[in-house]
Amino acid sequence: MSRFIFALALVATAVPAYAQGAVPDLKGTWTGKGKSVVFGANSYHPGAQTANDAPRVRDIDATYVVEGQQGRVAWGHSSSSNADTKEPFSWAIAGDNKTIIGADIDGYFHIVLVSPDRIDKCYTQNSAAPSKAIVAACYSMDRVKR
Repeated sequence: MSRFIFALALVATAVPAYAQGAVPDLKGTWTGKGKSVVFGANSYHPGAQTANDAPRVRDIDATYVVEGQQGRVAWGHSSSSNADTKEPFSWAIAGDNKTIIGADIDGYFHIVLVSPDRIDKCYTQNSAAPSKAIVAACYSMDRVKR
């Protein structure tokens, strides 16, 4: 019985300590390459296609610059090899210090911090966006070493 109480006490103190860990610093430049499925066209996936045309699978080479961070919120701009738009984005870090959600002008992010210098980023955009394009992509991004 005393072992059970000891184990319970150990878990009770370990869980809050994990939850109160240091918020990760996301500032810097992140780059990655992957594939996107696209219905229609936008500045990152140019073309004459509309959302009613067949989908295209496209390569994407993206850069995200996290310019600022205050606690659990971060912001910056993005661009790609197809479009140097410097599109603004905002991200919010969840309490687990690994899950990040965010948005830009026309889409949404779900990001997982894999290590201090690697993220798995998923991005979606629906046809309500100004471009009327539908986009989905997931790929890894690495922080550029200074």
